Amino acid sequence: MAVEIERRFIVHGDARRKLAPGVPYRQGYLSVQKERTVRVRIVGSQAWLTLKGQISDISRHEFEYPIPLADAQTMMDSMCPMVVDKHRHKIEHGGFIWEVDEFFGDNAGLVLAEIELPSEDTPFDKPDWVGEEVTHDGRYTNAYLSQNPYTRWPHA
Repeated sequence: MAVEIERRFIVHGDARRKLAPGVPYRQGYLSVQKERTVRVRIVGSQAWLTLKGQISDISRHEFEYPIPLADAQTMMDSMCPMVVDKHRHKIEHGGFIWEVDEFFGDNAGLVLAEIELPSEDTPFDKPDWVGEEVTHDGRYTNAYLSQNPYTRWPHA
């Protein structure tokens, strides 16, 4: 059984852009519930179907399967009310890979960094461009953003 242990942070400034190129990601959600989500993702000419089930705010069961690109595009076009577009930058720091997502479209202006850990209590060093932790704030999940875009939040 696959378990994803992940913490999420707001990113400040753009110094991280110099550290790694961004790769376009497109993803849509077939089901969005706190207890479980079903996502379709396209990166280049590859696509995946991902199922996630909540264990805690930090840990989730995660099952990911490659699917044909044409199937993924059809699912996004016909079954996903909103698609999340972003560029992902993978940056090594302190022995871990930080995935920095710069959002576009209705989520423009939001930049988040995620780190996957081997356990919930694993210590790690935060880069200087990483700010406030938002792991426990469900608004900063991609699933939530697919239904409640960042540009429509009261502060935006």
